[in-house]
Amino acid sequence: MGRRRTPHARWALLTVLLLALVPACGGEFGLPDSASDDGDRILGLWRGSVLAGLAVAALIWALVAWSILRYRRRNDELPSQTPENIPLEIAYTVTPLVIVAVLFGFTVFTQEEVTGAERDPDLEVEVIGFQWSWEFRYRDLGVEVESTGEEDPVLVLPVGSVVRFDLVAEDVDHSFWVPEFLEKRDLIPRVDNQIDLEVTRAGEWTGRCAEFCGLQHWAMRFGVRAVPQDEFDRWIREQGGSV
Repeated sequence: MGRRRTPHARWALLTVLLLALVPACGGEFGLPDSASDDGDRILGLWRGSVLAGLAVAALIWALVAWSILRYRRRNDELPSQTPENIPLEIAYTVTPLVIVAVLFGFTVFTQEEVTGAERDPDLEVEVIGFQWSWEFRYRDLGVEVESTGEEDPVLVLPVGSVVRFDLVAEDVDHSFWVPEFLEKRDLIPRVDNQIDLEVTRAGEWTGRCAEFCGLQHWAMRFGVRAVPQDEFDRWIREQGGSV
């Protein structure tokens, strides 16, 4: 015969469950700190979605607890056999539809903001992906960053400028992904693809290919260095370009 849980055991189990939810409520909800304007938009959508999910979960658990306490068995009498509760049925049908519609609306709005390429960029960089590395061409500035085969190429960007990345695949599908930008975009042969974003803070990060592209996909990395505009201009001149 199984042993019945004591009240202390129940409280301990509840405490463990609550502690398990703490990481989801702190920091950036499991995402890295955003380093771009698009990342801020995506992070805002993610925060709203997580908070909505936690609110729904809390409501469900509260209703379950209330039902257990309110309708627990007190005697042998047959409980009420009311066949329907129209207002309640309408409420639990309409409420999820409203929640989904609101989340869908915010998602579409954020997607339009992130995927749009209508801004006038301050800088254009051609991003070329190939098996298994990267090349970055600052066409208007006369600078190219190529892979040496020994070290990962480094993409240098000015903070506070709108940058347009023109994505080009030389062989198979690749995917341009910098986790701190909180978005990625595929490079597909013979398909024009772009990302417009503004880097909002200085820092150094690692970018990766997020689309399996062959046996050495794991090695397809690149560095990202975001610097103030004057430092970026100095770097361009050091590379033999002009600003």
